[in-house]
Amino acid sequence: MTKTALITGASRGLGAALAAALAPSHHVIAVAKTTGALEELDDQIQSADGSATLAPMDITVDAAMQQLCRGIYDRWGHLELWIHAAIHAAPLAPADHIGAKDLSKSLDVNVTATQRLIAYVAPLLGQSGKAVFLDDPRAGAQFFGAYGATKGAQIALAQSWQAEATKHGPRVQILTPAPMATATRARFYPGEDRDALTTPTAEAARLLPMILD
Repeated sequence: MTKTALITGASRGLGAALAAALAPSHHVIAVAKTTGALEELDDQIQSADGSATLAPMDITVDAAMQQLCRGIYDRWGHLELWIHAAIHAAPLAPADHIGAKDLSKSLDVNVTATQRLIAYVAPLLGQSGKAVFLDDPRAGAQFFGAYGATKGAQIALAQSWQAEATKHGPRVQILTPAPMATATRARFYPGEDRDALTTPTAEAARLLPMILD
């Protein structure tokens, strides 16, 4: 039976690195909005003799996520693994200057879409599958109001699901990656010494044994 791994937010950063790391053992279903980046990921996976299904979709579009999960069920009938790496990182701003559009998009991507995906993916994972969420504890930090609040809400959803699924599954895991030299972090910390940070590839290699455990 083919092992399947759904990666939402697979076009860059840790999501892409985890997708590539999983390719030797799983058929990767890679979801992101950026088609070109997904095609680059597919080239990388194929060069390592892996296989992937590319799904250039917006996770905030409910009908698209229904179509995605129905397609997974029709083709494979199940999922072994779901890694949710998709995130909207709103521009840093004081709490009293957060833009309405920035907050709305943060809520749509980080909270509403996550809750819908939990509902749609849970039946595919069943009792034995695993869902992985990636924490980034910024709640309460200066200027991180929109990002910190909505990322914190996303993890709160994951924690509730984790507690609720203890007896009957699926397994829900919440991991906190080390600081990485990503484009998102560069926006948050533009003057930071990037040489002191780990790479998404190295962090994926560190996290993968915990994910597959």
